[in-house]
Amino acid sequence: MYERKLLNQILDEENLNLAIKQVKRNKGSAGVDGMTVDQIQGYLALNKDDLLKSIRNRTYKPEPVLRVEIPKPNGGVRLLGIPTVKDRVIQQAIAQILTPLFDRQFSDYSYGFSPRRYAEMAILKGLEYMNDGYEWIVDIDFKRFFDTLNHDRLMNLVA
Repeated sequence: MYERKLLNQILDEENLNLAIKQVKRNKGSAGVDGMTVDQIQGYLALNKDDLLKSIRNRTYKPEPVLRVEIPKPNGGVRLLGIPTVKDRVIQQAIAQILTPLFDRQFSDYSYGFSPRRYAEMAILKGLEYMNDGYEWIVDIDFKRFFDTLNHDRLMNLVA
């Protein structure tokens, strides 16, 4: 029952319109299908009902992600995955509903990947602790964490 309520919120027209606007604001390159952010509204005007039906029927399959190598200043490369614009709209619609639910559960000491927090806040908190007499501050960055994460286990935890 709760799952259906969440899906209705995700697929709500107002939420989808906000998602489209955000994806367009973010710009970004086309994915494997070649569709640009400027083309998404025309695509959805023709295909929205079928798309929503496939999501509700659990037959929707995201497109493959376009893999791009971005050169790093130090000579290496950073791998970047570019989803299709259609998939980015769906991801954004999901994030707009789920982020506020999960964000409440984040630790007050976590400053990564939260819409309410950023690196400068972590630095200010660290300075505050130093001024309070603390001598140790731990900064943890899990290099390539999501490359090695068991995604099936993660999705079971999210569910």
